Amino acid sequence: MDDGEPSEFAPPRPGTRDLEVGPPLERIESVFAVYETRIEDERLCYYGEPLQQPEQAIRELWPVFHKEGYDLELTTREGSFVLVAEPTNVGIDGIPWTNLLLFGLTVLSTLFAGSMWYHIDPIANPEEMWRAWPFTVAILGVLGVHEMGHYVLSRYHDVDASLPYFIPVPTLIGTMGAVIKMNGRMPSRKALFDIGVAGPLAGLIATVGVTIVGLHLPPVTAPDSVIQDPGAIQIQLGYPPLLEGLAAAFDQPLYRDDPTMAVNPVVIGGWVGMFITFLNLIPVGQLDGGHILRAMAGRSQQLIAALVPGALFGLGAYLYYVGGHSVDSVFIWGLWGIFTAVLASVGPAQPVQDERLGAGRFLLGLVTFVLGVLCFMPVPIEIIQ
Repeated sequence: MDDGEPSEFAPPRPGTRDLEVGPPLERIESVFAVYETRIEDERLCYYGEPLQQPEQAIRELWPVFHKEGYDLELTTREGSFVLVAEPTNVGIDGIPWTNLLLFGLTVLSTLFAGSMWYHIDPIANPEEMWRAWPFTVAILGVLGVHEMGHYVLSRYHDVDASLPYFIPVPTLIGTMGAVIKMNGRMPSRKALFDIGVAGPLAGLIATVGVTIVGLHLPPVTAPDSVIQDPGAIQIQLGYPPLLEGLAAAFDQPLYRDDPTMAVNPVVIGGWVGMFITFLNLIPVGQLDGGHILRAMAGRSQQLIAALVPGALFGLGAYLYYVGGHSVDSVFIWGLWGIFTAVLASVGPAQPVQDERLGAGRFLLGLVTFVLGVLCFMPVPIEIIQ
């Protein structure tokens, strides 16, 4: 093959014209004039020239290749346009050892963190850590159901997605959450919306269930050693409207006159589910809220996303300067202001078929954002010394 100096439009070169895999060449050439084909590392490469605007050509050909099990992109090489079709693998390929390892480590890290909510010293009495299993089940339950909501709808729309990766980190809850990895382009706004909304709604259902169970479990009482320790640090959680509403509906107290008593740690699992739901529904970039709003509002989502970092910085400043809260208590909004600024600069997913959503999905999106607001708390965690 000729590998000489590239020109703006390379002349046709001899090469393989027919592949035994991929869509029929005749279907491709109705949109893209092909003069050479290659197979490079299992990727099908079609050199040629689009017969219409490149963006329109990719919209017409992407479903054709997707049906055959390929993800498609249009690029340029050696002065020519090239359609590159990469095989996709929708489903589980072998035993997901990495996912299982991370899950096992997260079980240990949440048991470690949960034991402290039960006033068990995991360092002095590691054999007692198992008693925190209700906390671990609550945390991993709400996180797992959230991510499996994304995974199931990804499979439904034939989008290549991994099983959840849990993230073990030595925090107050023992984890930084869980994520799934999606490969390839999003087929349509409908797929983008369905996959984005499925996680928060599924996770919120699990969160409500966990919270109701936790509210009916007995409170935890701090031992005398903690009560009498003058240097003990107290952690005070802010409760979102949804959690307070559930407590009122079932006539279960969240606040007690006795400072030595606290809600059962399973309620903390519900609190985590609500907080994660709110954070994920922030409408920027690749967050669930970014996916949902991109599907609902189209490209104007980026204008809304650009305002989010400033709003989070403003919230933190207001709580500190006007509300009188400590830096530790409002630091999270500064951190998320930086994080969302990065996400907004990267931008949201861009679906291939960019058609408008129907009224039903649009209404469901509005309801989902309202539920997200009910999970908001201005000061999630306050440390009192």
